[in-house]
Amino acid sequence: MEKIILVVHILAAAAVIGLVLLQHGKGADMGAAFGSGASGSLFGVSGSSNILSKLTAIFVAVFFVTSLTLAYLASHRSGSGSVVKTSGVASTVNKPADASVPLDAAAPKANEPAEAAKDIPN
Repeated sequence: MEKIILVVHILAAAAVIGLVLLQHGKGADMGAAFGSGASGSLFGVSGSSNILSKLTAIFVAVFFVTSLTLAYLASHRSGSGSVVKTSGVASTVNKPADASVPLDAAAPKANEPAEAAKDIPN
């Protein structure tokens, strides 16, 4: 169910982006109003809404509803709990250290020279 809502959400987002880019801006006719006389008013006709603006409003509403639905589903999952407990980090962090190996056994001493590589000829 969540994957279907996510697909609808992504399609609605793409539709909103496409429809907004296709629409004619209100300020586009402003240059025509100052000289050419092709525009009826300063910002064009603003009373009527065409099919693009109606579709944009519908897809924005769908996007809003799917956003809220996905947020609700994410907050009410059945396996809610700590991320640390589910990822296995807590089991590796809380393990006791192996007492048989001293901490500084593998580290070279400060006054000893480092071992030369065995496969490099002198």
